[in-house]
Amino acid sequence: MEVGAVAGMRYVKDGIKAAKLVMDYTKHTLLVGEKASLFAISMGLPGPTNLSSPESVEKWNNWKENNCQPNFRKNVINGNSCGPFHPEFENSCDHGEERGSNILRVKLNSDVIGRHNHDTISMAVIDKMGHIAVGTSTNGATFKVPGRVGDGPIAGSSAYADDEVGACGATGDGDIMMRFLPCYQVVESMRRGMEPKQAAADAVSRIARKHPDFVGAVFAINTKGEHAGACHNWTFQYSVRNANMDDVEVFTVEP
Repeated sequence: MEVGAVAGMRYVKDGIKAAKLVMDYTKHTLLVGEKASLFAISMGLPGPTNLSSPESVEKWNNWKENNCQPNFRKNVINGNSCGPFHPEFENSCDHGEERGSNILRVKLNSDVIGRHNHDTISMAVIDKMGHIAVGTSTNGATFKVPGRVGDGPIAGSSAYADDEVGACGATGDGDIMMRFLPCYQVVESMRRGMEPKQAAADAVSRIARKHPDFVGAVFAINTKGEHAGACHNWTFQYSVRNANMDDVEVFTVEP
């Protein structure tokens, strides 16, 4: 129940280190934006730093040349361009009776999120005293709307832990998954007696029932070191290592 997080932080490379600084040196849980960057730098992290790479700049230029497609806009006018964007039903307050007759011009592109275009890393560690820690680091969704915060810094969504029970990590379509707090669900299910495999599958199935097209996965581990994963719409792999192993072992989970 100790948490530190940052979101929307620019110019500082080590976001997860900044999150730990929030946990260790403040009474807050989440810092965001420019002030989060200033906090991290004031606490000794390198910056401000240009985090762009030739590859990221090229990807952004190609995206702009392709009319900023794909993007995360929906129900807007000019959604198939780089904007400016306006609500499809901008005057719906004055013409509410006409709303039902309009056809949405733009819907969220279903190909925006996939296993090849996001980079969430979630990890759980149990020390020899039985204490459990989890951490998540991500650059966010490619081509996101500026200001977007994903599931990475949201406690219970991309990661959750309790020394009495176990831990969970998640990756995938954070905008959908964070609405369900799947890792909180996993840990609470294990608290009620579910094995990690059951708890992981139950959390993913809850999301899939409401959003059958979502892409995502979770892993679960209990205090005994028993672990499992569950996923939807992609084949998920996670790695495990303990004191008796010379190297990590990779586990593959089918949808």
